[in-house]
Amino acid sequence: MAALKDRLRADLTAAMKARDDVRTRTLRMVLTSVTNEEVSGSAAHELSDDDVLRVLTREARRRREAAEAFDSAGRSDQAAGERAEEQVLAGYLPAQLSDDELAAIVADAISQTGASGMGAMGQVMKAVTPRVAGRAEGSRVAAEVRRALAG
Repeated sequence: MAALKDRLRADLTAAMKARDDVRTRTLRMVLTSVTNEEVSGSAAHELSDDDVLRVLTREARRRREAAEAFDSAGRSDQAAGERAEEQVLAGYLPAQLSDDELAAIVADAISQTGASGMGAMGQVMKAVTPRVAGRAEGSRVAAEVRRALAG
């Protein structure tokens, strides 16, 4: 069984005992997403820690996007709730790469692949994606690759 999933369950129990509503709600939501992921497809399967991490990343991104949508609609109270849930999820995600670290990884991948021009973006993305695994959002990586190939 995945250690991260066990940690989420233990933290849910602790949050329920502490009557921490935001944390309880968020952990229930993410554990439900993990369970849904496990039973989706042709056969049920146990998720690895990497798979659980992918679910956590996806849910954190959903919270961030929902907060932005609520802000643009003038509903700051709901946006704050979404941001609070995102902060709970961030505690389970690996530290995000800084802009300089991401730029260095992209530059290294470009030099290794010998890529030049925007036509080689897919090739560079293929090399960079496994190296940043969960430590940088895909849109941020793509923007950096585009910037590096263009300039």
